Amino acid sequence: MEKAEGAFLTISELAGELGLPQHILRYWETRFTQLRPLQRSGNRRYYRPDDVALVRRINHLLNVEGFTVKGAQKALADGGGDPLPVETAQALVSNGQPAPAADLLPRLEAIRATLAKAIGE
Repeated sequence: MEKAEGAFLTISELAGELGLPQHILRYWETRFTQLRPLQRSGNRRYYRPDDVALVRRINHLLNVEGFTVKGAQKALADGGGDPLPVETAQALVSNGQPAPAADLLPRLEAIRATLAKAIGE
């Protein structure tokens, strides 16, 4: 059963969507202060839509663009934390790797925009 758009996700649902172990998401909470999911009784984490977008962005920076954790922190602090373009986010498949060829142009445009920001264009 799929949840409605905008519904809170549990850590297992989000980790499954990204193809990452749950401990990686908990580790990212210690490294990215912006990432603060709701924690309910029993320390259960619930990721709001904004948290999900941030986790997707962090995953993209670290696992697609090849940033280090420090580099991703700096990119997010410098405004690189903008959400992924919709077409790029939709093109990511469950294991966090981009779909072959179909999303090449949006990915290249995102990389170009990141590089343009980095050199101050």
